Parts: sequence; C-alpha cells; structure tokens
Amino acid sequence: MKLSVIIPAYNEAKCIRGCLGSVFEALAAHPRGDLATEVIVVDNNSTDGTGDLARTAGARVVFEPVNQIARARNAGAAAATGAWFLFLDADSLLPPATLGEILDRIESGEYAGGGTVIAFDNAPFWAKIALAAGNFIFRLSKITPGCMIFCRVDAFRAIGGFNEELFAAEDAVFGRELWRWGKRRGLRTIILHKHPPVTSSRKLYLYTKAEMLALLLRFFLAPKATLRDRRGLQIFYDGRR
Repeated sequence: MKLSVIIPAYNEAKCIRGCLGSVFEALAAHPRGDLATEVIVVDNNSTDGTGDLARTAGARVVFEPVNQIARARNAGAAAATGAWFLFLDADSLLPPATLGEILDRIESGEYAGGGTVIAFDNAPFWAKIALAAGNFIFRLSKITPGCMIFCRVDAFRAIGGFNEELFAAEDAVFGRELWRWGKRRGLRTIILHKHPPVTSSRKLYLYTKAEMLALLLRFFLAPKATLRDRRGLQIFYDGRR
C-alpha cells in the first residue's frame, strides 16, 4: 500500500519546513513493512522560494501556475502514485498520533476516508470558543476541513477531485461527496478527534475583525457567488503572511 502526502503551498516560506518536518517525523514514527510513502508539495505560483525550500527539505515539488486551492490539490493528486491520498495544509503540523489513526483506518478496509477536527497553535479565547463549536459541527456533519483530508484514490477519481469552480469551501464539498461515494459502497467516513493537527492561527492576526465579518456577510447573503469569485476571497488569496 502506498500513501501520498500532498501539500498545497502558496508563499509558505515561513511554514513549509515546519510542516514537512512534522510529516517526515510522523512517517518515521510509523514504519510498516507494507507501507510506501511519497511527499509532494504543490508550489502554487509562489514568489517567496517556497518550492526551493520544500525541495531542499526532501519533498517532491510540482508546480501549479493558477493560484487556486482546489487546482493545487488536484495538481498534487495528478502527480501522486499512491493508493491513498493525505492532503495537508502547508501551515499545519501532522502529529504522529494522527497519522497512526489514519493508517489504522486505512488498514481496516472499512473507510473511504475522512478528515479531522483542528487545533490552533496560538489563538485568542474567543477564537478557541468558535473553533470548539466548529469542531463539534465538523464531527456531527462529517465536514472535512481542508487542514487535513485523507481518501482512497478510487474515491478521489470517481468524485472528480476538488471542485475547481470553487475558490473556497471546496474541502467541505469534497467531504460531502466522499461520504456519499463511500455510503453507496458500504464504506465509512470519519472525522478524527483525538489528536487534531495543529494549524496556524495567523489569519486571526493578519486580518481585522471587520474584514472577516465582511466575508461572512457576503457568504450568508450570496454563498454560491461568493465561493466562485476569487475577488471577494482575499483572506485566502492575497498572500498576506
């Protein structure tokens, strides 16, 4: 069995080495004779040397010129050769215990895939409360946050990968389709919760509350239009780091 770890990265020079370090450490903590692995970083048209840093750290690097999260993930999947995909955000850390849980689910043969709840590295109290509520909803609704998603390659291909018409929330849409695909085949999806990956809370400090509230307002007033228009999603695409 082969696991492909796919990391989309746009101007992640500050985080990519830490992310990759956590991935290689987690893989080393779970040596299995029947497990082959590869680590792919998708340089999503970065201008800060992210690709070179990833290559130096030991990852295979592929280039995706169109700056879009869905396209970057799909580009990594197109280059991958594993039977399972593990998508991890470049500003996140993969705990060895989380990888162990994933490998156990893979080996059981009972799962189409899934995701995890998440933890912030450094966040104000109000954000921790909001995150706890969000994590509860993730588990209850089987929503897969883009921070970390794993799936069978045949499920990924059948679903068609991540929806490239969307500039945000493509992770949640993919998780819904993954659940449907698995259900038709008697396979489960799961949102792991015991050992969440740690993701950066930097957006809470880089963007004002007014900017974040404006995005939420646009989403509630016109969700489809908002998710399909990159111009209103600067929080994901303006490169502020």
